[in-house]
Amino acid sequence: MDSKNQLLYDYIQENSINITDMWLSLRDKQKGSIYSADADPAYEKLLREQNTFTNRTVSAALLDEDTFNENMEEWAITVAESRVDSNTPIFQVLEALSNVRETYWHFVEKFIKSNQSEVTADDVLKWSTIINKAFDKLINKFSEKYYELTTNRLVAQQSLINELGTPVIPIKDHTAVLPLIGNIDTERAQILLEEIPKKCAKENIEHLFIDLSGVAIIDTMVAHQIFSLTKALKLLGVKSTISGISPEVAQTSIQLGLDFRGIETYGKLKHALKRQGENLL
Repeated sequence: MDSKNQLLYDYIQENSINITDMWLSLRDKQKGSIYSADADPAYEKLLREQNTFTNRTVSAALLDEDTFNENMEEWAITVAESRVDSNTPIFQVLEALSNVRETYWHFVEKFIKSNQSEVTADDVLKWSTIINKAFDKLINKFSEKYYELTTNRLVAQQSLINELGTPVIPIKDHTAVLPLIGNIDTERAQILLEEIPKKCAKENIEHLFIDLSGVAIIDTMVAHQIFSLTKALKLLGVKSTISGISPEVAQTSIQLGLDFRGIETYGKLKHALKRQGENLL
């Protein structure tokens, strides 16, 4: 291990609080940002802890690459999770890391000036390579973790949206209602076609009431998908009853040549339930 590297490492650790203080002093007011100068004191405490971790991680590259890599992995996960949880845009994080680098180098320069008789040009070039490479690796690893976390969150949210968008609600043994609300585009119609038969099979549904009264617009493709859904349910032994069909949807179905003659249709869900059995109400 290079003794000068150790001296620089020790100097950075000894000035850790000063480095963080200087970094925090560079903040300005950014509405709603964790990095804002007037952010909640809890955020400042968090930033202090994480900046100390950042400086320690970068400094580890001066001593041992394996230790740096281990710290970098932990650092990236910690900071990425924190920024995703606080809904901090990645550009704000990268800007903050740029300020961290600038502050870190300010203290490296102070160390060099205070040890001019011992530090050579080769030492400076070596430290420049090590430190800048360490910061670049941190940024890349953070971006990777941030992307993974945000992607996983989006997938989870989309899964929840799909679940809420295909609600099969049991109302009696083997009988359920599928109330559809909002716009149904081709993508949502495809999800209905894929998910509803699975749910009906899982819940042992024998009769499904599909209510379209909350759907304002259904295009030709969606009308065809709903027709396909009733055919798929029929193959599973599930009877379909449709309510809330608007005149526009009825006209679209006729134009498409969709044969709904084998499916009972009603203007309103309550009429469908009453006609199918008084005990359903």
